[in-house]
Amino acid sequence: MKTRIALAQINVTVGDFAGNVAKIVAAARAAHNDGAKLLIAPELALSGYPPEDLLLRPAFYAASAAALADLALQLKPFAGLHVIVGHPFRDAAHGHGNANAPIERGVPPVDTFNAASLIVDGEVRGTYRKQDLPNTEVFDEKRYFAADPQPFVFELDGVKYGVVICEDAWHASAAQMAKAAGAQVVLIPNGSPYHLNKEAVRFDILRARIRETGLPMVYVNMVGAQDELVFDGGSFVLDAEGELVAKMAQFEEATAIVEFENGKPLHTAIAPDLSIEAQVYAALVMGVRDYINKNGFPGALIGLSGGVDSALVLAVACDALGADRVRAVMMPSRYTADISTTDAAEMARRVGVRYDEIAIAPMFDAFRSSLAQEFAGRAEDATEENIQARIRGTLLMALSNKFGSIVLTTGNKSEMAVGYCTLYGDMAGGFAVIKDIAKTLVYRLCHYRNQATTFGKQDVIPERILTRAPSAELRENQTDQDSLPPYEVLDAIMRMYMEEDRSLAEIIAAGYAVEDVKRVTRLIKINEYKRRQAPIGIRVTHRAFGRDWRYPITSRYTEPVE
Repeated sequence: MKTRIALAQINVTVGDFAGNVAKIVAAARAAHNDGAKLLIAPELALSGYPPEDLLLRPAFYAASAAALADLALQLKPFAGLHVIVGHPFRDAAHGHGNANAPIERGVPPVDTFNAASLIVDGEVRGTYRKQDLPNTEVFDEKRYFAADPQPFVFELDGVKYGVVICEDAWHASAAQMAKAAGAQVVLIPNGSPYHLNKEAVRFDILRARIRETGLPMVYVNMVGAQDELVFDGGSFVLDAEGELVAKMAQFEEATAIVEFENGKPLHTAIAPDLSIEAQVYAALVMGVRDYINKNGFPGALIGLSGGVDSALVLAVACDALGADRVRAVMMPSRYTADISTTDAAEMARRVGVRYDEIAIAPMFDAFRSSLAQEFAGRAEDATEENIQARIRGTLLMALSNKFGSIVLTTGNKSEMAVGYCTLYGDMAGGFAVIKDIAKTLVYRLCHYRNQATTFGKQDVIPERILTRAPSAELRENQTDQDSLPPYEVLDAIMRMYMEEDRSLAEIIAAGYAVEDVKRVTRLIKINEYKRRQAPIGIRVTHRAFGRDWRYPITSRYTEPVE
């Protein structure tokens, strides 16, 4: 017997229970009209993921329970459609017997669960509770949820389906329990955030589960962005041999139908793989679009410098929001090269945004005059450079306050790592688009965007921006390499030390000069105080500065090189 199963790869919003219910109902309606008998929504689709400390509020669970009841009622007209939906669940029977009792903080949770329920014909027929709770990288589910190692299996058209949730599939026990309970197919709702090469990791993990159980796996991932996290979708189905039989596109909201015959998935559409550059660029676009739209900002402001970083941020913003919602401001100083102004204006023309120039020389002169007596007898240094950056930050924030648009900062991961950025200057803003993008990747993304056909216009970034030596232009004849190792060296050391946790000795053994290694890692250490004050930004690596990186600001530890 053939059964059509719908994979609802939807973009939900944390706390928007009514809006999330509407999305699930719309997907269910489309699936029902297409003859599906089962629809799978992502992990915590009802509440959005991750809700973080909202999960410490009893009222949030009450709202989730009310939304689940409302969803069941709205699904009732779709007779016979089985719907799996993820939601936070508080079961008073496991705790105080009172669903309104305060949730105790600092002790292991006992009655709150990351759950997925089966809804059929307007009724909740059963609920599965997640067994394996992730507590690494950006995840801290043990702070919020209790684990419940009990399988959940239901029957449809003579086939038994077992439900496990996200992290459960990264360990052997949950799928094996489902099989022991009679499951012939494993369904996996997910809230799996994107990072480089994540799709390949998912395939490897699920194939390991298939080798252990011999069961086909249906992996349904959410899509969209939540604060710094981006969920890339890419939902897929693997058969009992681990062969890929269906795959949805990454970074696209959609509902797909996969047909099963007596529990065996039949081949259907497989979305083409994306290059690393295409994946990362799509993640940046989605991250900007959802952060700005879900938080209600009318648009974005960008300080355009004529350099490569602000050029990339401008391109991403325009592709995310449309040129009519983006404004670029060039703020030249006496050190700004004419070609910088020319290139900035040309790029603004190519992408079609409003472009303004506000010279900062008069303000810089006023600061110097005001501070002349205090600074008497002292040579100019980074102080005067930082004043210029802070003038620019103040101007952008004034425009943001007046018009409501959010300032997108333009600092990359390489700069954030070594502190090549100014507090309250170029770090001033609301969202850091490329804070997890190494400088060498910035160039790759710019070349990709100039060649991409996905977004309409090509060659939006002038070639000279990509070929000039990068410079902050805060003093005469300045280039980044006056103060830093070549970016190829800096990025490699940063990656090995910060992302891969390699020792200094290992990095040196890989061929990098002792002085470069000591210098870069020292800069990473002493600039933690800056990063703690930076705006959040989009995560694209498995270890970004922020939630993934928890190093102390005050520390006297110095790692030996041998």
